[in-house]
Amino acid sequence: MASDPPAKRPRTDGEEDGGSSDSPAVRWADGGPPAKTTTNGLGDDDGDVLAPLAPGVLDRSAELAASYKSATPYPHGMIKGFCREGFLADEILEELKQNSKVKFKETDLFRVYQSIDLGNLSEGSELALQMPALMKLKRAIYSPEYRAFVERVTGLEAGTLTDEVDCAANCHAKGCHLLCHDDVIGNRKVSYIIYLTDPEPTWTDVDGGRLELYEAVAENPEIGESSRRVPGALPVKTILPEFNAMACFEVRPGVSFHSVQEVFCDRPRLSLQGWYHSKEAPREVENATLQRLKSTDKGEDMEGAFEPLETTGEKGGEGETNQLSEEDRSFLGNYINAAYLSNQSMEEMRERFEEESSIQLRHFLIDEWNAKMSGAFAKEDARDNLGKDRPSLNYNVGTSNRWKAVGPAHKQRFLQYDPKEGTAEDCDAGHYLHFLRQTVFQSTAFGRWLGWITSLGFPLGHRGRVRRFRPGLDYTVAHYGVLTIHAVLDATLCFCAGEGKQCSFDEETNELIGSDDDAIWESGDVGGFECYIAADEGGEEQGPDAEYDEEDDTKLLSVSASNNTLSLVYRDPGTMRFVKYVGAGAPSSRWDVALEYNVKSDESDDEEGGDETDPNKTK
Repeated sequence: MASDPPAKRPRTDGEEDGGSSDSPAVRWADGGPPAKTTTNGLGDDDGDVLAPLAPGVLDRSAELAASYKSATPYPHGMIKGFCREGFLADEILEELKQNSKVKFKETDLFRVYQSIDLGNLSEGSELALQMPALMKLKRAIYSPEYRAFVERVTGLEAGTLTDEVDCAANCHAKGCHLLCHDDVIGNRKVSYIIYLTDPEPTWTDVDGGRLELYEAVAENPEIGESSRRVPGALPVKTILPEFNAMACFEVRPGVSFHSVQEVFCDRPRLSLQGWYHSKEAPREVENATLQRLKSTDKGEDMEGAFEPLETTGEKGGEGETNQLSEEDRSFLGNYINAAYLSNQSMEEMRERFEEESSIQLRHFLIDEWNAKMSGAFAKEDARDNLGKDRPSLNYNVGTSNRWKAVGPAHKQRFLQYDPKEGTAEDCDAGHYLHFLRQTVFQSTAFGRWLGWITSLGFPLGHRGRVRRFRPGLDYTVAHYGVLTIHAVLDATLCFCAGEGKQCSFDEETNELIGSDDDAIWESGDVGGFECYIAADEGGEEQGPDAEYDEEDDTKLLSVSASNNTLSLVYRDPGTMRFVKYVGAGAPSSRWDVALEYNVKSDESDDEEGGDETDPNKTK
């Protein structure tokens, strides 16, 4: 039968850690250089504001400017050997280990542990006195001399950068990530990252955490150069977080697209990350990713127009009834668990949906079909070597002439099945999912069943996709383009590793009880859940710190990935949804058939005075 609401998982967001043994993955001391004694000064060079920097760094401006200008997909630079020997390893890292706390933050866009905000670290404060080396580095990189150096390297006019300090210490532990964006907020002008990752052993591609750069491509190629530019689905260049190196690039709306790849290893990716500001906001700010996510027209990013279901009535969907014939039950019984076709269960589902506007139906397909699907999915994940901490370094893994990567990356990335291209084996995952979409979800019988158990009547139309979310790669982001003009019914049939059973929460052990794979999905730690949140009707600009959590009143519903589970959600025009980034530690890919049904609004139902109370009763 219909499942109960998911077991509440332990809160992690917002918790602070001062380096205790409870959170070894995010302690600054973890994996870092051996602890050494620090002093409150830098010795004889105290009088030189640039003393923390490596000798001769500022003399390399011409060389670095040439490299910066020629870099692709947009100008960027990498200053290696940034600080003098021993300064970062022996002093900065040690101060951070001893004196800083980290706060876990997660949104649809990122997962990170944030630490000290240098912009709020005042000279002479108690914490500043405990971190003299960090304060010296802050003064050095925001000094007039160094800002002038950054202007020369990036080709900016002298005097462009102000002395505003905007910098924080970040820790990307295993599973942390930052999805594609362009950094445009306020007067930000140059973005920089100073890498503090472990110098030994050397950080490599298999550790993850690379800075990913995206090429700006035409959003609508058919209209040519006048089209707005958006990031492609996949990065075209990556940069390893090399210890004692500073990466930088100019913040440009619709150009400086970048992301931080998930960290795959157990060592933390540590960094000081921040911006230099200018006096004025950048030009063409309307093309910035944040502006585009919040200003997209409703329905702009939907999967085309609604198409009618197969119908027998003269008026199409409007002429159909919710009466289920024996022929309908017989047809649906070839695919759907018989428990969901009985009168009693349909009554119960109807009551639950009317009360909560959503319902999750576990073990939805019959065993025969579930076995087919599970076997096909497991085979393809094994072929691609994905899931269970086996990240792929190939962004095109799983793509083919039928499975294609869908972007743009600042809104989404997943593989979408296109049955019109190429050939497919009769037993592959995409074929099965497409078959179910066409044969079951677009059928008159399913439309009548759906209309009855939701009390919304026979659907007026449908649209949707067959998707695969690969571990360590794929996601969708909440944005205004997924808002609909009218209310819709979301129907998502999900498949993933696990038994599809609901876990319970043991308060004594603080653990979820169930199969290992089910518990991993339901914990939310590897993502893959679909989250519904209320759109910001006030239209206020929110920065990257805007987040959802268990107590956020904009979060309406979260649906964990669960094998062979159908999720039905009534979504009104003010609600956005996203599928959280699927981490490399997920047990498998998340596969789904995601459809939207065009249904009558509550107002029109009230006007018609629908009073059906029996699935066998005709209007």
